[in-house]
Amino acid sequence: MMMTGSAEFRRIQSDCWDPQIRLADMDADGVDVQVVSPTPVFFNYARSGKQAANIAKVFNDLALEIVAPAGDRMIPFCQVPLQDPDLACAELDRCLDNGHRGVEIGNHVGDRDLDDEGVITFLQHCADRDVPVFVHPWDMAGSPRLDRWMARWLVGMPAESHLSILAMVLGGVFDRIDERLKIAFAHGGGSFAFWLGRMENAWHRRNDIIGTSDYPPSHYLGRFYVDSVVFDERALRLLVDTIGAERVMVGSDYPYPLGERPVGEVVRKSEFLDATTRGLIERGNAERFLGL
Repeated sequence: MMMTGSAEFRRIQSDCWDPQIRLADMDADGVDVQVVSPTPVFFNYARSGKQAANIAKVFNDLALEIVAPAGDRMIPFCQVPLQDPDLACAELDRCLDNGHRGVEIGNHVGDRDLDDEGVITFLQHCADRDVPVFVHPWDMAGSPRLDRWMARWLVGMPAESHLSILAMVLGGVFDRIDERLKIAFAHGGGSFAFWLGRMENAWHRRNDIIGTSDYPPSHYLGRFYVDSVVFDERALRLLVDTIGAERVMVGSDYPYPLGERPVGEVVRKSEFLDATTRGLIERGNAERFLGL
């Protein structure tokens, strides 16, 4: 997340990550503040909770070292062993004590989605501690049809994000969990905004099958944030119209190959945004989400 204009989530690369180079990139893109969050391939949800906790500790402590020279311009988010809610809560608490400001989690743990009881326990702990949560898709399904053209990233990632929001809605998570929870989904929430009408129609017409939430899906708009990484003004307009101008924050996917550069370019160039709305997306919403 960022401020300047921008609220941007950026991720730590597994190779050398020089904060001075990143600060220069931020200046070039007009970014005041960024959130630095983990690379999902290091979540290690398939390992034992203890092993994942030990790995998370290494990466979380390293993240603090990396961002320290940048002062208040880089805000660190930690990772946790989400497969074990007790260890996840303990690692989150340790990280908050050490200087982390939020947490990034994957959108599922094996076959368990975000409506899993253990995940709900962790999310409620985040709500209790007023900790922002960033959800990033990972571990996309593969097949011969998806192994071409980066299809797992172009199709799988948007679908995974859509499914994780669906799980929180239809799985009743938003009905059960404290409204103080601040949770954001990467990549514009995937395909959720485009297919909200289909979900709404299904909830009303086949309530006997999918009516597991107290209210229809549209009721839960306003309970979560998304980033702006959709790369197209038409998609951004749909996102703002559907999710709400107060729930979209500038993202970049920097420093990865599919990231947006300059950061926030689509937001800046979108003529349908008035000055007030652009200010919310570039800065105000991030300040609220991060508690700044």
